[in-house]
Amino acid sequence: MREEDAHVPCPALAYTELVGRPEVGERVLLNTTALELGLGTGGYAMVVAVPDRPPPDPTGPGHLMKARYTPSQTTVLGVDEPASPHHAVLRDAADVAGMPVVTADLHSALPAVIAGARLERPAVRVVYVMLDGGALPAWFSRTTAVLRAAGLLTATVTVGQAFGGDVEAVTVHNGLLAARHVLDAELAVVAQGPGNLGTGTAWGFSGVAAGEALNAAAVLDGRAVAALRVSAADPRERHQGVSHHSLTAYGRVALAPADVAVPDLAGEIGERVRADAAALGQRHRLVEVDLDGAMTALRRLPVRLSSMGRSLEEDSAAFLASAAAGRHAARLVNDSARP
Repeated sequence: MREEDAHVPCPALAYTELVGRPEVGERVLLNTTALELGLGTGGYAMVVAVPDRPPPDPTGPGHLMKARYTPSQTTVLGVDEPASPHHAVLRDAADVAGMPVVTADLHSALPAVIAGARLERPAVRVVYVMLDGGALPAWFSRTTAVLRAAGLLTATVTVGQAFGGDVEAVTVHNGLLAARHVLDAELAVVAQGPGNLGTGTAWGFSGVAAGEALNAAAVLDGRAVAALRVSAADPRERHQGVSHHSLTAYGRVALAPADVAVPDLAGEIGERVRADAAALGQRHRLVEVDLDGAMTALRRLPVRLSSMGRSLEEDSAAFLASAAAGRHAARLVNDSARP
C-alpha cells in the first residue's frame, strides 16, 4: 500500500490462524494488490500481519508445509504423513474402488455439481477435493462453508499448496484416496479454489489441472466424469459454447478416457454445446444428460450462484452443465461399493 493511501478505508480479510485476530484500533500490515487491480474474486486487502501482536507459534503435530517458502507458509497435519492416525489407511490404499469423480474448471461449478448429484441421489455423500490453482486457503470460500452448514457437502480435502480443508493431503491422488477411505465419500468433486488464472493463451490457464485430475481419477480406478465449462453469455469467443479450457484440458491433457457430461440444453446454445463437445468424442464417452428439475434444484441452493460475475439467470447454461455432470456421477454410485 502506498503511504498516501494508508488511511483510506478498504475491505480487508484476515486469516486468523495465520496472523491472529486483529482488534479494533490495532495497526495491521496490508497487501492491497488484488484490491487495487479490481479482481472480481479476490478484491480484498489481505492482512499480512498485526505488527504489535504476532500470533502464537503453531502447536499442532503436523509436519506438512503449505504455501511453502512464502511469508505465509503454514504447517498442517497431512492425512498421509506418519503422524496422522490415517497414515496406515493411506499407505495401503490402492484405489478408490470405482468412486465417481467429477472434475471441473471453476470453483463456481461446485455447488451446481452438488445440486445435480443430490437431485438424483438426495443423501449422496460428496467430498470436495480442492486444487491449488485458485485461492490457497479453503477459508476464502464462503460457498463451501454454507454447503457444509446446510449438510450438502460432507467435507473438503485441500491438496498441493492449498490448505485449510477438513483434511490435508500432499497430492490430488492422496486427496481422492482420503475422500474415499477416510471421509467415506460416495462421490468426489475436484476443482480449484475460488479464483481462476488465465492468459488468453492455449495453455496458460489454471484449469489445465482439470485434465490432470481426470487422469488421477482414472489411475485410481475411479469413474471419471468431466464437467464442461459452458457459457451462453460470455463475450469472449473462446469461452462461448464449450470453453476452450474444457476442450484443452479434456481433449489434450487428459490421457485416460472419461465420461463427458453433455447437458441437454435447448435452442442454439444446446446445438453449439453438442457440436463443440463432439471433438472430445474420439477419446471420451459423450453422455447426454437430461436436465429435468435441474433449474429448480439450482434455485434451491443456499448459496448465490455466480460464475465469472454472472448469475444463474444471466448464464444458466454454465450451471446446468455442471449440474448435468453431478447428476450423471450420482447415477454411477454403486450401492454395493459404498465404504
